[in-house]
Amino acid sequence: MKFQVNRDVFSEAVSFAVKLLPQRTTLPILSGVLIHATDDGLVLSSFDYEVSSQTEIQADVEEPGTVLVSGRLLAEIAGRLPNAPVRLSTEENRIQVSCGSASFTLLSMPVEEYPSIPEIGEQSGVVPAEEFAAAVAQVAVAASRDDVTPVITGVQLEVRENSLGLVATDRYRVAVREIDWDGGSVAGEGDAPTALVPARTLQEVGKTFGHSGTISVSITSRDDRELIAFSADKKTVTSLLIKGNFPPVRRLFPDVVDNYAVVNTAELIEATRRVALVLEREAALRYSFTADGLTLEAIGSEQAQASESIDAILTGDDTVVSLKPQFLLDGLGAVHSEFVRVSFTKTENPNKPGPVLITSQTSREQAGSDSYRYLLQPNLLLR
Repeated sequence: MKFQVNRDVFSEAVSFAVKLLPQRTTLPILSGVLIHATDDGLVLSSFDYEVSSQTEIQADVEEPGTVLVSGRLLAEIAGRLPNAPVRLSTEENRIQVSCGSASFTLLSMPVEEYPSIPEIGEQSGVVPAEEFAAAVAQVAVAASRDDVTPVITGVQLEVRENSLGLVATDRYRVAVREIDWDGGSVAGEGDAPTALVPARTLQEVGKTFGHSGTISVSITSRDDRELIAFSADKKTVTSLLIKGNFPPVRRLFPDVVDNYAVVNTAELIEATRRVALVLEREAALRYSFTADGLTLEAIGSEQAQASESIDAILTGDDTVVSLKPQFLLDGLGAVHSEFVRVSFTKTENPNKPGPVLITSQTSREQAGSDSYRYLLQPNLLLR
């Protein structure tokens, strides 16, 4: 195999191919990148039996062929090459990479032992890339990072006729967002499909394809393996879906909440960060909402306490809730509006507040127009 390729194009392609590979793998061969050279150019692929990445780039191919090489090493080399065309050639089990005056010799890995890249089924629908990337960033923060319960480490995608719902939870909070979905002729046929996608994979897809215009999505089931594929700009990422039943968390959201406060988002973020400085780990902040505004209180250790008051417009009854500051900050950071609405839900026990609902607020008087909702379960009130 022998080809010449633009340095920046090659470096970006290798970086994309290795991005989703695990840092450590029990099978060294799965850390490789497969480079397939044809008269039409190069196809670079990676696959670890769960996630695959594939991209096509243009190159001047003198001798077609296929080679498997250590992915992260090649990515580091490609990223540091001088500004000149990259030449790659193979001889027996050695790979020669040269660029300008720099030259590297790498060992190839056995191509015949590498697993086949998953085939993609028919397109299920199309989503606007920028909106999808924003929705993933808003929702994935609520997914669990505890692998003991895999079903809540993912983001549930729920396909409806003209919309795609994204839902995530870690038992302590739930995040939901709806975006536009164009399912073409597939829309409305049979049961609306769902796909439970690992949150980490979905976050990388959002970052990678966020400026691609539109993203093609394919949800397929083949040989007892359920798969989702995202494609744009001659790049494709596939992922096995998480098996199991996602909890029915949508029913936790109230239809109407009459008791709420509107606060400047940036002010609430900064006050929370300041007052939380004296808290011990896992402790909660007390938020007291009254007609006079909002008071934050941290009863930390014996050595330190803190409090701060900021403006807030309250509708309904005075309310006191205790919230873990980082969980609240995650929700506030996902609200892309100058103001935020903090709504207080009810429980059967009048002395125990229900979950707190975070939504966007365009102005002090007008609710936000987006569909993002973040439900946070408060700790028991600190006494």
